[in-house]
Formats: sequence, structure tokens, C-alpha cells
Amino acid sequence: MKVLKFGGTSVGTPQRMKEVAKLITDGERKIVVLSAMSGTTNTLVEISDYLYKKNPEGANEIINKLESKYKQHVNELYSTEEYKQKTLEFIKAQFNYIRSYTKDIFTLFEEKVILAQGELISTNMVTNYLQEQGVKAVLLPALEFMRTDKNAEPDPTYIKTKLAAQLELYPDAEIYITQGFICRNAYGEIDNLQRGGSDYSASLIGAAIGADEIQIWTDIDGMHDNDPRIVEKTAPVRQLHFEEAAELAYFGAKILHPTCIQPAKYANIPVRLLNTMEPTAPGTLISNDTEKGKIKAVAAKDNITAIKIKSGRMLLAYGFLRKVFEIFESYQTSIDMICTSEVGVSVSIDNTKHLNEILNDLKKYGTVTVDHDMCIICVVGDLEWENVGFEAKALDAMRDIPVRMISFGGSNYNISFLIRESDKKEALQSLSKHLFNH
Repeated sequence: MKVLKFGGTSVGTPQRMKEVAKLITDGERKIVVLSAMSGTTNTLVEISDYLYKKNPEGANEIINKLESKYKQHVNELYSTEEYKQKTLEFIKAQFNYIRSYTKDIFTLFEEKVILAQGELISTNMVTNYLQEQGVKAVLLPALEFMRTDKNAEPDPTYIKTKLAAQLELYPDAEIYITQGFICRNAYGEIDNLQRGGSDYSASLIGAAIGADEIQIWTDIDGMHDNDPRIVEKTAPVRQLHFEEAAELAYFGAKILHPTCIQPAKYANIPVRLLNTMEPTAPGTLISNDTEKGKIKAVAAKDNITAIKIKSGRMLLAYGFLRKVFEIFESYQTSIDMICTSEVGVSVSIDNTKHLNEILNDLKKYGTVTVDHDMCIICVVGDLEWENVGFEAKALDAMRDIPVRMISFGGSNYNISFLIRESDKKEALQSLSKHLFNH
């Protein structure tokens, strides 16, 4: 069985919902994970904002607007009165439920309940549409099996057991529809998976059922070997190793959140990125297989700050690095790149919230210099140290660009360069030319 996930834009209009329905009805059994219709979650955040500010009139105005939008969608989506009525009643009940929060106290818990409504409505609409078309489709409520533990991390054993019980209830169904992003926490309250939301749900469900494949459908044609917004000629990457995908995702490839693919990686289930607008395109396959001897892609991460600590005390001193890193830890600031020499250490960070406090503490240990508006360029591929020549190629491409730090050897899949943001465009174009002959 496969797991397919469709994002908000893929189910953003009744027309798109019909296209998704066509895509998933190919006779194979599958679980389909859906996001809320695009724009809905932002509107629900706006409603919550009014309720926090104790402005029920403002909230009600937006609730009414959103409800009438959904009523319109229902009219466009269904062809029979029976299903129109059935779906309208459901939508009416959900919006009355949202309205009930305009009367009482409003906290973070209530906000999470409101945010969950987008997914609950979109899955109900698609399930009803499929049933109207004569498809054996069943709605599996994610709140029955998706749960996080006390550390707000998903609870895989619970998910596996409860999902299996849900699937057993409907042995004849062809398509199971469920919600992405939403779950219950360890205390049974409605919550959400935060990072990467629906992708994470699909990956966890795939791992729980031992799926043949997890498909992530977006409105972009898989991953590209460079940023198409900056570099003219880019090519889609057809195959990636999980580690390569995690490196790219971390460094700004917006398609996938690094956390999302972990459950699939551990369960050894391939993840395929596909495009709803071009369903026949092969997309990108992410698995545990490495394509030997190949550079795959280049990605860039902006808004980086570089910090250099220079100290004579570091010479032959053990414990120096620990002291430096403890400062970053105490301000919950993660480090991207590290380069050390005999007399100093350079690090880069992307969160400058506590920068001043960090710098004050670092000054106890040495001379501190800071570079702002930096950018990390990351070259990803099969970069095992036995593979001679790739580093030289990448360095050659960067020869006209001032490089502040180079990181290599931390993983078998990555070389990173720290450069000025103003040089990013030139660097990406040069790397494209040298590495991919575009």
C-alpha cells in the first residue's frame, strides 16, 4: 500500500480537488493524507488572533467570510443534492463550533482546536466527493491514531497500533482519507505536529503501515540541482539519498522539512516528490540508495552570521571548545558550520535573537569578530573521500569569490562554503556551470 500526501495548493479549489480525485482513483489501495485548503490555516490563525485580543466581532466577521467561501466550494464540487446537503451540514456544524469560542476564554489550547478545523473540513469534502463518484472511500480520523508523547515527539508504537485498528474496521475500502498536521498530545488534547506538518504525518503513517512508497505531491516539480529563481538553467534531480535530501532540505530547499523524512528513512521506505500540475513527470525519488560518483545539487542558505573567536589560550588547551559551545547552548542557538585552527574557532549561526548576549560571553575567552549578511552554499552528492576530484571542481568554481569558511568531511554528502550574501548569485551560477555543465 502507498501513502500519498497532497498539500494545500493541491486541494486549494474544487477543481483541484477533482483533479486529485482523478489522480488517486487508479484501482490501487492507498492512504491519502490531505492538508487544509490553501489559505484556510492563515485565516484560522487570523480568527485566533482576534479571539486572543478579545474581539469577537472581528473574529465573527472573518468566520462568516470563510464559511460563505466554503459554501460556494460545495456548490461547485458536488453534482447531487444529497451530497451538497450532507457536506453543508458538516461545514455548518464545524463553523458553529468555531463560533462557540468567541464566547469563552481563549488560550493556546483553543487555538490548536481552531487550527485543526481546516484539515477536518478538506478531508470531509474530498471523502464525500469520492463517495459521490462511486469510489469506496473512507475517512480515517487522524485524531484517533496520531499522537505525540510528553516530549511533543510522535509516538510510533501508539500510531501503529491505533492505525491498524482503524484500517481493520474498513477492510473493503479502496481509498482511506486522513488529515495531515493534526494529532492529539499525551494528555489527549488536540495538537499539531508543527514542523513540516502534513509531510511528517505522511512519513509517520508510511512507517506505521510499512508502505511500499510515500508520495509527497506539491505544486513544484521535485527538487532541482540549483535554485531556479537565481540560475537560468536548472535540471530536476531524479534520485537522492536520504542524507542528501536532508542536507538540501536543511540548506533551504523548501520542498521538504529535514525532520519529515526521518521515519521513512528508518523504516527504509522510499519517498517520491511529485507535481500535481504535471502528474506524469517522474519527480524525485529519495531512498537509501546512493548514486555513486555524482554531484547532485547545490543549495544556499541566507541570513547567516559568522563569529570568530581568536585566543592564545586555545593553543594546546583542552576544554576550550566545550566552553565556547556551552555559551551557544545556554542561549538555545544552534550552530551551522564550524572551522577550527590552532589559535581560534569560527562558527556560523542563523538565529541572531541572542547575538549580543552570546558575544558578551564569548569575549571572556578571546577576541571576537562578527560578519553579518553571510550565506552558506552547500554542494551535495557522493563526496566520499576516496572520490577524487569533486572538491577540486567545487573549489575551482569558487575561485573568483571570497570564501570566509569551508566545511568538508563532516558528512560523505556535503561541502559547504560560507560567503557574502552579495556573492551568492555569482557563486550559484559558477557552480552550475562547473558541476553540471549547464
